[in-house]
Amino acid sequence: MADREQPAITAAQWADAQLIWDYHLMGHKPSPCSAAIVFGSHDLGVATTAVDLYRAGLVPVIVFSGGNSPTTKARFPRGEAVHYREHALEVGVPDDAILVEPRAGNTGQNVRFSREILSGAGVDVESLLLVSKPYMERRTYATCRKLWPEADLVCASEPLGLDDYVKAIGDGKLVVDMLVGDLQRVIEYPKLGFAVEQHVPDEVHAAYARLRRAGFDSRLVMVQAKA
Repeated sequence: MADREQPAITAAQWADAQLIWDYHLMGHKPSPCSAAIVFGSHDLGVATTAVDLYRAGLVPVIVFSGGNSPTTKARFPRGEAVHYREHALEVGVPDDAILVEPRAGNTGQNVRFSREILSGAGVDVESLLLVSKPYMERRTYATCRKLWPEADLVCASEPLGLDDYVKAIGDGKLVVDMLVGDLQRVIEYPKLGFAVEQHVPDEVHAAYARLRRAGFDSRLVMVQAKA
């Protein structure tokens, strides 16, 4: 039997999604850093953004981090970091400016394993440029602040608005699900020791609750508090 057509997303739901999208963006101005950590995903635009920042002279070295996940294995069969590196080389980034971390399976591992790679390469890190999908900025910041508290952090992502990002992905329901899922992690992961706690405004909490009740929940995770 064919899948049922997804119900249209209402104007009110898009407004809630926009609130959450805006909250996820840290609003940092890209500035020179010791190195960039590039968080692997299904989105090659993350790698392209890292290349642009490298070309702008903001970092001398890029760490592409990420193995495989169920959502990226078909698109990047050799692993997220490997494909990101190949893309960067194709557009002219020199090989000696690239480090590859091919094992990470979550954001915490992205940070921990990239730290090991940078240390092994002799890179003295005082500041980090964290390059991710737009809606992952806040979570990457919170995770890195927890795991690498002494580094100055700057977040960056492809400069797209929500409407343009939805067009690029081609699936509005999936994008809203991802916004909701990342906000769940921002709220819950500090309780598990995975990230620092961040203030979530009341209106963002309310938008999150409405979208969860409406069924935008495919990217939620089971969360069990520490004993």
